[in-house]
Amino acid sequence: MKEPLLGTAQAASLDFKSDLRRALVDARDHGKSTDENFRRIIVRVPTTDPLEWLRVQETTDRFFWSGRGQIDVVAGVGQARVVEHVGKLDYASLRSDLDEILSRVSSGSRLFGGMRFDDTASNDPSWKSFPTYRFVMPRFELRYVEGTMLAACNVGPRDDYESILDDLDSLRDPSPSAAFVPEVISRTDSPEEVDWNHAVDWALSAFSSTSLAKVVLGRRVRLGFSEALDAVNLLMRLRRITPSCYHFLFQNGSSTFVGASPEMLFRLAGSFIRSEAVAGTAPRGETEGADRRYSRRLLLSEKDQREHEYVRQSIKESLSDLTRVLHVETTASDMKLAQGRHLRSSVDGVVAEGVDAVDLLRALHPTPAVGGHPHEEAMDVIRHLEPFDRGWYAGPVGWIADGAAEFAVAIRSGLCRSSTLDVYSGAGIVCGSNPSLEWQEIEQKIGDFLKALALEF
Repeated sequence: MKEPLLGTAQAASLDFKSDLRRALVDARDHGKSTDENFRRIIVRVPTTDPLEWLRVQETTDRFFWSGRGQIDVVAGVGQARVVEHVGKLDYASLRSDLDEILSRVSSGSRLFGGMRFDDTASNDPSWKSFPTYRFVMPRFELRYVEGTMLAACNVGPRDDYESILDDLDSLRDPSPSAAFVPEVISRTDSPEEVDWNHAVDWALSAFSSTSLAKVVLGRRVRLGFSEALDAVNLLMRLRRITPSCYHFLFQNGSSTFVGASPEMLFRLAGSFIRSEAVAGTAPRGETEGADRRYSRRLLLSEKDQREHEYVRQSIKESLSDLTRVLHVETTASDMKLAQGRHLRSSVDGVVAEGVDAVDLLRALHPTPAVGGHPHEEAMDVIRHLEPFDRGWYAGPVGWIADGAAEFAVAIRSGLCRSSTLDVYSGAGIVCGSNPSLEWQEIEQKIGDFLKALALEF
C-alpha cells in the first residue's frame, strides 16, 4: 500500500469532538459504579494526517506510531494509564504491570512505549524522562487503520468524566503548514573520529584474544539549534524521506524520543510471530547501474554476510524454545531503503502455548544487530567503550495489547530536548572491519536526520 497519509492533512475541522462528547456523556450516565474495566469510546472521523493533528496539540505528553507502509498509524495525547519502572529490569514485574491493565481493556486498546537498550543504572540526566520501561495508554487517539480514521478516548475505572470532557474541549484541529526546523549552529561528535578509531581497533584486537566475535559500537551526534526544535516537525520531514521505515515519537515532559527505524524486532498476532534479521549495510547508488553494483557487492560481501549470520542464528536460537513452528530464511535478500540498504532475512513462526509478548521481548532484545555476539561479552565492551548512555536508542519501541504486539528496534533515532538534538546510530564491528569505513557508514545512516534538517556534513 502506498503512503496514504502524507500531505493529506485537512484545514477544515475534524468535527469529531461533539460526537465523542456525546459518546462520553452516554458512557458516564449509563456506566456501572462497580465496573473495574477500561472503556474505549470510538467515533469515525474524516481522513486526515494524525501527525498534523498531533503537532497542534498543546501538551507535553504526546506520541506517534506508524508501522511500515503506514497501514496502521496512531497519534495520541494524554494518559489514561502509565506503566513505568526505574532501575533493574524485572520481566515478571513488567508482565504483571501490563496484565493488570490489559486484562481489563476492550478490543483495540493498546499501550505504547519502549525500553532502554541496557537496564544498568545511568546518571545521564538527558534520559531522565525515559526510564527502564514506560508504556502509556493514551487518553485520546487518532488512528488510521485499514482505510478508516477513528478518534478514541480511553477511560479507566473511577476516572473523572468531567475532567476528561474538559480535556476533550481543549483538543485542537489540525492546521497544515510547513514543518519548520530552526538553524543548526553547532555539532559535537561523541566519540570524535580519533577516539572512534581507537575503539574499533580495540575491538578488532579483542576478536583474536577473546570469545568476542561481533560488537555494535554506537555514536552520538549532538546538534545545537538557534531556538527550540519541535520534534513533531522534525518527524514530519523525516517521514517524507524514509517511506519504508517505522516512524515513532514519544514525548514525556520537555524531552522527546523520535526516529525512523527500518528494523522490526517482532510482530505478534495471536499465536503467529514475525521477526527479521537485519545486518550488513551498503549505500544506494545515484544511478540504476551504480545501485545494482552496490546491491551485488553487499550480497557477495563475506564480511557483511558473516555479520548478518550472527544476527540470524541468534534470533533462531532465541525463538526455538518459544515456538512450535519456526522458519528462518537461510539466504539474505537486499532490503532497499531511501538512503541505504541492508541484508535482511525473514523469520516466521507459531509461538508455543502460553508464550506472550513479554517472553518475546526478553528473548529477542537486544539482538546482535544492535549488541553483538556473544551477548554478555558484547554488552561489556559497549559499556566500556561508548562514552555516552544509549538510553532508549537501540531499545524496543512499539505497542502491546491483549494477545498482540509490534515492536521496532529504535535505531536511526534521536533525543530532542529544547534546542538540542542527540542523533544516534551504530555499526557492527567484526573481523575485517575498517575504522574509517565504519565511521562513514554511520555518517550515511544519520544522513536521514541531516537531510531532514537540510544539512550537509
